[in-house]
Amino acid sequence: MNQTYSINTLSRDFEITPRALRFYEDKGILSPERRGTTRIYSERDRTRLKLTLRGKRLGLKLEECREIIDMYDPSQSDDSLQLLRLCEKIREHRASLLTKIKDIEETMRAMDDVEGKCLGKLLKNAA
Repeated sequence: MNQTYSINTLSRDFEITPRALRFYEDKGILSPERRGTTRIYSERDRTRLKLTLRGKRLGLKLEECREIIDMYDPSQSDDSLQLLRLCEKIREHRASLLTKIKDIEETMRAMDDVEGKCLGKLLKNAA
């Protein structure tokens, strides 16, 4: 028998809210079975959630996570396209982060310069 999970179980296991799970369902990441108003999540849903949260921690957008996850086909032994796409997204995000780091470093230098000038002027005025 396949393992199934309730919304509360997945929420607790991944430390996210039930509302977040419903959001991921609305975005097509998860597709739980319905029994009345009760959602029953499969092992597939659990894995997709885990991969989505991992992708988000890497800085990927939700759409990018879904695109990469949707590329997986268990009937195919070669997942090269999926892996190449993931590497591409990682490179893009790394480049974006490096640009942000450069911008932050430039901002910090500018702040140091302005602060130094302000303190110099304060010392001059105090003398």
